[in-house]
Amino acid sequence: MKYAAIDIGSNAIRLLIADIIENNESVSFKKNTLIRVPLRLGDDAFLDQYISDRKATDLVKTMRAFRNLMDVYKVTDYTAYATSAMREARNGQEIVHTIKTEAEIDLEIINGQKEAKIIYSNHSEENIDKSKNYLYIDVGGGSTELSLFSDGKLLASRSFNVGTIRILDNQDKEETWQEMREFVREHTRMFKTVSGIGTGGNINKLYRLSEEKNGAPLTFLKLKSLYSYLNSFSLKDRINVLGINQDRADVIIPASEIFLSVMKWANIKNIYVPSVGLVDGIIQTLIEKNLLHRD
Repeated sequence: MKYAAIDIGSNAIRLLIADIIENNESVSFKKNTLIRVPLRLGDDAFLDQYISDRKATDLVKTMRAFRNLMDVYKVTDYTAYATSAMREARNGQEIVHTIKTEAEIDLEIINGQKEAKIIYSNHSEENIDKSKNYLYIDVGGGSTELSLFSDGKLLASRSFNVGTIRILDNQDKEETWQEMREFVREHTRMFKTVSGIGTGGNINKLYRLSEEKNGAPLTFLKLKSLYSYLNSFSLKDRINVLGINQDRADVIIPASEIFLSVMKWANIKNIYVPSVGLVDGIIQTLIEKNLLHRD
């Protein structure tokens, strides 16, 4: 069996096709194909609260291509979610309807809370010492999702309208940063130590650039030094000299600033970076949904 997950984000659109592996009582998945298209819907949504005809057309074309790929791969079940940019666009629901009609894909625009819940449904913390305290930090183009775990239990979760595209477009608000800082401090101050779990394309790229050995956490000091190093290059040189993709080279700077801010507020010295994101969480929820129906 194959399942598919579609994530329509503020910076990029992703399709993950995964092979479902059944082994006795356990069901897991292996990534088969991951496609990422950098459409930058957030540039329209955060500035104009409207997705332009040109970007809407490109989005529909991408969805048609994804539909064809899912058919070719013989995908048996899928879920498609849109996040921050589509949440804020006045024509979001209209685009959802067009995608249903022209690409035959059912798309749901989800709120930040649901997004956070799906991201941590990867159960990444299960592979780490459960007795510790973890703050999940997922940084996207339009929002940052924070979820606090202690002894394997979720204590608090919230989504904030602070994201990389939003910062680049000067659409982030000082009061939102303040709310995020208060949330982090309020929910982490009772713990002596908190470790971070970072998800999203930017932290994965930062982790690869850090050249840490696989599974080892990235330290606050290493991340800070990497941020200073990247920030010392112009955008052009980050692309041409460092070889960072054009659609990653600009957002990686505000993403670093968000991670460093949250880690500083929570006094996090180490952040673990499992290579997962919303699409992985969607596959996990599809597995759980289909297991439930089978029972």
